Amino acid sequence: MHTRPLGKNGPQVSAIGLGCMGMTDFYTTGSDTREAVATLHRALELGVNFLDTADMYGPHTNEILIGQALRGKRDQVFLASKFGIVRDPANPKGRAVNGRPEYVRQSIDGSLKRLGVDTLDLYYQHRMDPEVPIEETVGAMADLVKAGKVRYLGLSEASVATLERAHHVHPISALQSEYSLWSRDQEDNGCLAACQRLGIAFVPYSPLGRGFLTGALKSPEDFAADDYRRSNPRFQADNFAKNLQLVDQVKQLAADKGVTAGQLALAWVVAQGDHLIPIPGTKQRHYLEENIAALDISLSANELDALQTIFPPDAVAGLRYAEENMKQLNR
Repeated sequence: MHTRPLGKNGPQVSAIGLGCMGMTDFYTTGSDTREAVATLHRALELGVNFLDTADMYGPHTNEILIGQALRGKRDQVFLASKFGIVRDPANPKGRAVNGRPEYVRQSIDGSLKRLGVDTLDLYYQHRMDPEVPIEETVGAMADLVKAGKVRYLGLSEASVATLERAHHVHPISALQSEYSLWSRDQEDNGCLAACQRLGIAFVPYSPLGRGFLTGALKSPEDFAADDYRRSNPRFQADNFAKNLQLVDQVKQLAADKGVTAGQLALAWVVAQGDHLIPIPGTKQRHYLEENIAALDISLSANELDALQTIFPPDAVAGLRYAEENMKQLNR
């Protein structure tokens, strides 16, 4: 397994991680728990040790599943979780953000209990709370490091200014934000460059565009009734059709190279810098193995240019989240 450092002074982790959200939430409620656990175990067998979850996935059910799957295997895993997004029990789509120090302390204890571990390797603030100065939130997170409950700290979907302020309080090891061929705003907002300058790992989530860049999706009707993507702007009828034309070109380029469209898209992310550690999500062993194989794909300058021509930053139709949720990004 190829490895990459988690920040300038951090540990080596697998160069591709495993995003676990979809094993219990958002893409369908009818998840195959047995296959999800088998996928987690297969990941460890293949050397994928960087696992990503969050307390809001479920909520809580994702951490519980991972905790059960990893019993007796803790020493094989670099385990990351997140806090800060609070779901409304009365409204499945309702979201609030909480970065108060007392909530930080409450959240870590819940995550450790559900995961069945004494220490979390990496703890992210999932979204920035505009009502709480980042210095207060990260100060509380730093106290968790001193207490031995957390080893490294991270932020998710933070702006460059917030990242720099947080980094002054305590070293930030990772910034996790959406990044892929069809989500390029991290280039424009300066986060990719800031991470490289500060010695912070950049962890792209949804590097396969929530499955769209695999080329396997043909219609919005491919989704289950409870699939989150049905309400995502990029997956709406007109946007879906326009974006599918772009992916069809990626599929042709991949076919010419003898790889899948998903592998080509993932290899592109990996090629954007040694400080990038993507975490494609899957709950099936077959796709896990396909994703890992992308690490062995080298892209020539001509191939990188071809992908840039197909997918310039402004090519995609539709926002990456609903407009209300977009307000929580790059804070």
